[in-house]
Amino acid sequence: MTSKKIIREKGSNNWYKTKKKLAKVHEKIANIRLDFLHKFSTKLIEENQLIAVETLEVKNMLKNSNLAKSISDVCWSKFIELLTYKAKWYGRDLIKIDTFFASSQLCNNCGYKNKEVKDLKIRNWKCPECGKVHDRDINASKNILDEGLKIQKAS
Repeated sequence: MTSKKIIREKGSNNWYKTKKKLAKVHEKIANIRLDFLHKFSTKLIEENQLIAVETLEVKNMLKNSNLAKSISDVCWSKFIELLTYKAKWYGRDLIKIDTFFASSQLCNNCGYKNKEVKDLKIRNWKCPECGKVHDRDINASKNILDEGLKIQKAS
């Protein structure tokens, strides 16, 4: 089986055809991602009265070469933007937790602050005060929700 080799010199017709095909593929991927974000944000807003999110410095996170592609692929900023306008539209509360809130470092059981957990390699840790074992992300999400509820009560 032989395949025909297409020569693509910059500026040639084949180069422009390939460039157009590639642009269509990228546009389709972007549309699929945006559709998912719209559907997921609508589902979250419809199912919950309060949504608490951590304000993340996405630009700073993109400086980490190991995570940059994954972070930019999920469109966090766009997702928060969609949640914000839909929360207002549906009359829900969207509470943004400060960037410097130590969500993954605090034990959600007793409140102990473990500074060693700043290292992203540590995925699970045991609280020296109460002995509870925490998954970093689940613990952070519980702490963010608790902080969001505190802020909601205060306002």
